[in-house]
Amino acid sequence: MTGSLVIAGLGPGSDAMVTPEVTGALARATDVVGYIPYVARIAPRAGLTLHASDNRVEMDRATAALRMAAEGRHVVVVSSGDPGVFAMASAVFEALEPHPEWHGLDIRVLPGITAMLAAAAAAGAPLGHDFCAINLSDNLKPFDLVLKRVRLAAEADFAMAFYNPRSKARPDQFGHVLEVLRAACAPERLVILARAVSTPEQALRVLPLCEVTPEMADMRTVVIVGSSATRRVGGWVYTPRSA
Repeated sequence: MTGSLVIAGLGPGSDAMVTPEVTGALARATDVVGYIPYVARIAPRAGLTLHASDNRVEMDRATAALRMAAEGRHVVVVSSGDPGVFAMASAVFEALEPHPEWHGLDIRVLPGITAMLAAAAAAGAPLGHDFCAINLSDNLKPFDLVLKRVRLAAEADFAMAFYNPRSKARPDQFGHVLEVLRAACAPERLVILARAVSTPEQALRVLPLCEVTPEMADMRTVVIVGSSATRRVGGWVYTPRSA
């Protein structure tokens, strides 16, 4: 097979946070595949075909990308952040698994800066010790499992980063997550709400858990909940390495 497939992370939003390796892969691509707003970040040029699709068709998108690569095209599947964190890399390998005829394809995964890490950097170093990342969406898992994982992470005193906290289709679920946190954590536990990180619309709020309300978050917000050791120093938030 003469084609190739690159699964690339575009970072959290700013073009300055796209890695040179990803920029180079995009320059060599014949086809770019991805969710509509991510493909919109790619400049059109001669010899490049853009394939934009809805965010609910990840498996169709992954299969189409694999098929084009098998036909000899040089395909880049784009995700925001890092493609291996709640993004397209896993979907591509899931689509690849039942197709042994494609297992010999030239496939590479190129890392990107995640929204979680960009948000943490904007706030200081709240993920400076043990932490976990949890996707609060119940599109691919039951919401009871989401709440269980939040509860266990809080009981273990991890710092936590939450993706997809609240959407129009799920307006109440972040409130249930906050209830779980309040049952396990002290009211003064620090919470960072980072919206549209690295873009001109970036907004960063740091509040005690007792003051956080569900309406403060949406799908463009990453929520970071500190551990019991997370604290403020000046205008920054950090978790000590010895927590």
